[in-house]
Amino acid sequence: MRTQPAITTVVFDYGGVLTTPGRTAVESWARAEGIRPESFSAVLRDWVGRDAPDDSPIHLLETGELSLTEFDGMLAERLVRADERRVVAEGLLSRLFSFMEPDEEMMRLVTTLRASRARTGLLSNSWGNSYPWQRLGPMFDQTIVSGEVGLRKPDPRIYHLALRRLDTKPEHTLFIDDVRANVATAEELGMHTILHQDAQRTRTRLTELIPGLDAPERQE
Repeated sequence: MRTQPAITTVVFDYGGVLTTPGRTAVESWARAEGIRPESFSAVLRDWVGRDAPDDSPIHLLETGELSLTEFDGMLAERLVRADERRVVAEGLLSRLFSFMEPDEEMMRLVTTLRASRARTGLLSNSWGNSYPWQRLGPMFDQTIVSGEVGLRKPDPRIYHLALRRLDTKPEHTLFIDDVRANVATAEELGMHTILHQDAQRTRTRLTELIPGLDAPERQE
């Protein structure tokens, strides 16, 4: 029986994996702003959906080709408030990200991996947001942010970049993301993958893939 290569490196997405689910944050933000959710859904469909052009505003924002200020203005023009008042563009995405809190169980899982001597990486498509590097920095051997490298998931080139920086091969690497298209590219490159849904299921699957990992129990 052929032995499966051991996983020595685990690469995490950030938003929606190590944080509050993106949908939860968006719903809270839309309520606070008085934005009609269907107007934001239409933006996502047009700018990041299956048929979105390569130069859509979200794609350009993620690769650093569009500034956050420019994007805020473009997004505000597309959104509709329930009271028909104008959406305030200044700081629009920053207000969205204020509703995105750390998922403490996932954070503990990364810490457990570090303690087990696994290498860890962060591979994130940035929407011009800031990251809590004071906390995240010590948790990862390498951090790759799309806006800093001019590439975005699911472009295979950003995965190859992550593998090079982490000095690992696909068959020894596990990739965890909450976006199916991003996971699909990792699978095509020969990486192990987990499509993240919640911390409990990801932890369970991770302990199956890395035998002996002493993952922390859920704290109620």
